[in-house]
Amino acid sequence: MSGERVELRVMTEDHAAALYDLWCHPEVAPWLDMPPLSSAADAEHLIGLLRQMAREEESLRWSIIGPEGDVIGSCGYNYWQLPGAYRGEIGCELSPSHWGQGYMQEALELVLDFGFGTMGLNRIEVLCHPDNVRAQRLFSALGFRKEGLLREYRHTSSGFQDVILYALLRSEARR
Repeated sequence: MSGERVELRVMTEDHAAALYDLWCHPEVAPWLDMPPLSSAADAEHLIGLLRQMAREEESLRWSIIGPEGDVIGSCGYNYWQLPGAYRGEIGCELSPSHWGQGYMQEALELVLDFGFGTMGLNRIEVLCHPDNVRAQRLFSALGFRKEGLLREYRHTSSGFQDVILYALLRSEARR
């Protein structure tokens, strides 16, 4: 999927080194709900798992390719449910050197269009750490509404963690 400045591509092992650097970056890693990686080989293994989950329709993740053709982030659906709910949950991360330039907003607009259009979702959710103010501003700018605090929702290596639930309905999405 292509936007004006970014492209979403299926993750490949060729993206492992860039994604490893991103997923381990000290300004990014604290916000991720995943164990720390110890090498680019770990990132390659994780990419393999994510691709397997996509084949089994459990999740769907893309690499974000920037204007220079390099991997600058990733985004996609952590899960989705069609019959009975028609909802999905997205996640994303972007290299700090590309923050504040609108790349993630453009990438997520593609993800939202795919979810509401191609997948037929009615509701898209995101879980955000209460201290991640940058992400909260991004989701609000995309039209997501804050629905509430989920207390001790996740368990991480540092203990239980609260998250804020944001959601966007198909009827509220910008076209």
